[in-house]
Amino acid sequence: MEEAIEGFIKYLSTERNMSPHTVRNYLSDLSQFEEFLKRALKREALSVEDLHTIDHIPIRAFLSSLSEKGTSKASLARKVSALRTFFNYLCRESKMTNNPGKMVSTPKKEGRLPRFLSVDEMGRLLSTLSDEGPLRTRDKAILETFYSSGLRIGEVVALDIGDINFTEHLIRVKGKGRKERIVPIGVRALEAIRECLKVASGMRKAEAGKRNEGAPLFLNKFGRRITTRSVHRIVERYKRLAGFWDITPHSIRHSFATHILDGGADLRSVQEMLGHANLSTTQRYTHLSMDKLMEVYDKAHPRGKKKQ
Repeated sequence: MEEAIEGFIKYLSTERNMSPHTVRNYLSDLSQFEEFLKRALKREALSVEDLHTIDHIPIRAFLSSLSEKGTSKASLARKVSALRTFFNYLCRESKMTNNPGKMVSTPKKEGRLPRFLSVDEMGRLLSTLSDEGPLRTRDKAILETFYSSGLRIGEVVALDIGDINFTEHLIRVKGKGRKERIVPIGVRALEAIRECLKVASGMRKAEAGKRNEGAPLFLNKFGRRITTRSVHRIVERYKRLAGFWDITPHSIRHSFATHILDGGADLRSVQEMLGHANLSTTQRYTHLSMDKLMEVYDKAHPRGKKKQ
């Protein structure tokens, strides 16, 4: 089974063009399932022949055991997706005759609204940033870019210098599934990026000789492309300075979407900027603007106003 998983991971990376983050998650999910099967079958290793005996029952038992441990429905849904894709790959490779994952329903995700900051709170977070030294200047550029363009953390990390069009105020973004899109970026973010590039020139030893088109925009202290883990730590540092405790890089993306919708942007434009494949994904942000909607209703509707 380990060989089958190894072939599957290579298939995801080369043929399906899935992001490294998704590939890592799928590998983790399959390894978890493999360990569960080993314990259930009392085996030290699993053969491809063992896979032929798998039906929907052990998959449901696997998900049930994780649910009892408190695994979120979103994580369970991803594991179902990983298993379905894996078994589908094995069917394609003629190592299995049917996909048992198709008989397992996907857990319905909780309808939680994403956490976001108000405009004043966002201003408070950004006010903690400074230009004292290359690393803090980089941190400022990263957070300004997040809020200015609503990018995902993986998209920010993947930015190259050549992706920034300073003249047209645009960024070329490498999104999910290696899909590229062009999004606007604000003046303050561009100013922060310019300053970041200016002071970080001495950190680019590892990237010397590269053209801007392939040189990472944001570097770590060793002069190499910054990682998502490092960006999480950066957000963690500044949110504490600002007095917040439950803010993530994704919260800044949610704040971007909410604020431009409140400012009058249409849903289709926001969908394009966020890189959502389906409009329904973007529509959840309309719920976040309910207070503003109620305020407009109370002012505009003749019978919506409160009695004096």
